[in-house]
Amino acid sequence: MSNDEKTSLLEGFKAFLMRGNVIDLAVAVVIGAAFTNIVNSVVKGVINPIVGAFGTKDLESYSSCLKGTCAKLADGSVDGIQIMWGSVLSAVLSFLITAAVVYFLMVLPMAKYLARRAAHEKAKEATSEVMEITEIEVLKEIRDALVAQRGSGHSTP
Repeated sequence: MSNDEKTSLLEGFKAFLMRGNVIDLAVAVVIGAAFTNIVNSVVKGVINPIVGAFGTKDLESYSSCLKGTCAKLADGSVDGIQIMWGSVLSAVLSFLITAAVVYFLMVLPMAKYLARRAAHEKAKEATSEVMEITEIEVLKEIRDALVAQRGSGHSTP
C-alpha cells in the first residue's frame, strides 16, 4: 500500500467520523442505553409487583412446566422443561413502555416541530414569490408608461 493510499484512507475515515450523523448516532446509543436502565428499573420495581399483586408472586417468577415437575433439585438444576413466560411478558412491557416514551416525548414533538417549520418555510416562499411578482408588475407599468409617453409625442427638453 502506498503512502498516498494510506493518506486517502485516513482522510476518508476522518471525514466519515466528522459527519454529524455518526456523532449523533453515538450519542443516541449512549442515551438509549441509560434510558433502557431506567425503563427496566421501572418495570422491575413498579410494574412487575403491581402485575404480581393480582397473583401470588413477582411477574418474572411466572412460569409453566412442559415436562416433569419443574422442581429445583439439590444441585440447583430444574427437573423438567420450564417455560419462563413471566420474564418474556416483563420484556414486552419494557419494550412497550420504551416505545411509548420515545414516541410521545421525542418522535411526536419533533414531527410537530418539523411540520410547523415546513409550513413557515412554505409561507415565506409564497410571500417572496408575491413580492417578486409585484415588483415585476410595477416595472412593467413603468415601462408601459414610458412607452406611452414616448409614443404620444412628448419630448423632454
